[in-house]
Amino acid sequence: MLAYEQLSALASAIQTPRYNDGVPFTIRDFQPTDFDTLWRIDQSCFPAGISYSRAELRFYMRRRGSFTLLAMNDADQAVVGFIVAEGDRGSGHVITIDVIGAVRRSGVGSLLLGAAENRLRAAQCHSVELETAVDNVSALSFYKRQGYSVIKTFPRYYSNGVDALVLEKALEPAR
Repeated sequence: MLAYEQLSALASAIQTPRYNDGVPFTIRDFQPTDFDTLWRIDQSCFPAGISYSRAELRFYMRRRGSFTLLAMNDADQAVVGFIVAEGDRGSGHVITIDVIGAVRRSGVGSLLLGAAENRLRAAQCHSVELETAVDNVSALSFYKRQGYSVIKTFPRYYSNGVDALVLEKALEPAR
């Protein structure tokens, strides 16, 4: 495995295109009837060992201080992604962010992450952390563009034995 300094340098070196500002998606809060759709999206976004079981996803969505936001396609109101995050005692945590393959690189992830960061700011969180697999180069590139920095590594974090990088971003106060 690469050291996190090497992975951080790799993520910094990746060049990616800019996104359009006019994203045709809307963010809304989770409703209980959405659960099966979100679980299926999670299964399609992550390999076994990283994707959540139904019980795990339900557990994280129900934790104290957690919230779930959905991205809806404006054209047909289909769920195209979601984020589960939590905030407590001045610190936020992104538990998962999932975007279906057909709309990746269209700004949905940025929209979801920005909405979650705004909700965490409103809850007076000063920073937010998240974990991603060390071999998920596209996620590392995405988070780097969003202002996240690698702060540490968790060896064998995922049940499949893959290490995780912990990334953090300072949140400016809500204005």
